[in-house]
Amino acid sequence: MTLDIPPCREDVAFATSDIFINSVDDATTHRLPTQPPVAFRPSLDYTVYAPTAHPTGFTALANEWNDLLARSRFDTLFLTHEWQTTWWQQLGEGELWIVAFRQPESGRLVGIVPLYRLLHKAGMWADSHVLHLVGCTEVSDYLDLIIEAGQEEAVYESLCHWMHSADAPEWDVLDLCNLPEASLSYQTLPVVVRGAGHRVEVTQEDVAPFISLPSRYEDYLSERVEKKQRHEIRRKQRRAEREAEVDFYLVGPEHNLTQEVDDFIALQQASRPDKEAFMTPEMQRFFHYAARRMLDAGFLRLAFLTLNGVKAATYFSFEYKGHLLLYNSGYDTDEFAHLSPGWVLLAYLIQHSIADGLKVFDFLQGDEEYKYRFGSQDNKVMRTVIYNQRTADGGRQMADAGRRFGSIDSR
Repeated sequence: MTLDIPPCREDVAFATSDIFINSVDDATTHRLPTQPPVAFRPSLDYTVYAPTAHPTGFTALANEWNDLLARSRFDTLFLTHEWQTTWWQQLGEGELWIVAFRQPESGRLVGIVPLYRLLHKAGMWADSHVLHLVGCTEVSDYLDLIIEAGQEEAVYESLCHWMHSADAPEWDVLDLCNLPEASLSYQTLPVVVRGAGHRVEVTQEDVAPFISLPSRYEDYLSERVEKKQRHEIRRKQRRAEREAEVDFYLVGPEHNLTQEVDDFIALQQASRPDKEAFMTPEMQRFFHYAARRMLDAGFLRLAFLTLNGVKAATYFSFEYKGHLLLYNSGYDTDEFAHLSPGWVLLAYLIQHSIADGLKVFDFLQGDEEYKYRFGSQDNKVMRTVIYNQRTADGGRQMADAGRRFGSIDSR
């Protein structure tokens, strides 16, 4: 099959190439012809796992997924096979499209692009087919294409050519949300796709405050926290310990996980009206399912603070490769509010993370004031939105919508 593909770089004239297609397990594998290289030819083979593929991309790539993630520029829990499949099974909708990129000579997996396609019926992208990253837009704080470090440009160029091929689905918008500051998908990728005639919008979506943890808790307080806030943290801890019987624990296999998650949800809903609105029945099912998957994988850190034997505060967190990811929270706003249980539990959790030798305490998305009182600094969270040229030519409204696109709903 011969494809009429425009150049994926402005400064390189691409000669139309032949792409050979083989069917493997209902997925489509593309391999480059074995002939002398021409000026700018996509350097990677790729396999497309379309919605009808059996096995799915998640199943076919399961044994290689996390190994590739470990070789990427930004290895995060939210791109693990465990999290991605959890999100898709519980919250996913539309059509699943996963594209895997391999080096032609060795077959080494160097890129995975996990996408799903939706026809938006309302909003800024009404009547448009949008390709989203799996996990976007809710409840996954960091997302990206999964690419071996150093292979980003090759994957971006090959992805660009797939997006123009007959093997790609009809699409109007490619939405890459929640990109971490380390990602090249808001830096290098826009350069590649602009050369193919696409309009690209790159915006800062949010911030993700974090603390670099020292080896001792006292060093953390003295080096990371301002004097006034350091005094407040210590004062609140001492007051709680003086006026109540204080206990702190992490949920483990010995606990009734269903009950512990129910208690977390109850405190989460009680803490703020917006949190109560967020925790719909669908989201409650997601948290129960995610807690089980993450506990089994060894990632879950569900913490509780009890005062006089009563659960007064909770943090739903994950530990992943030296990082503590503070995902969601809840606290008592009635009986124990005067003892600041949320602050006290957060101080204990930071102290516990340091004792465990963790290197980063990540508050994830959101610029809430309390995060900075505990000594955090910001990482940017970015978004890249790519418009297909057929919509870009007459799509001023779409581009304006892209510029107006703000951050996702906070938890």
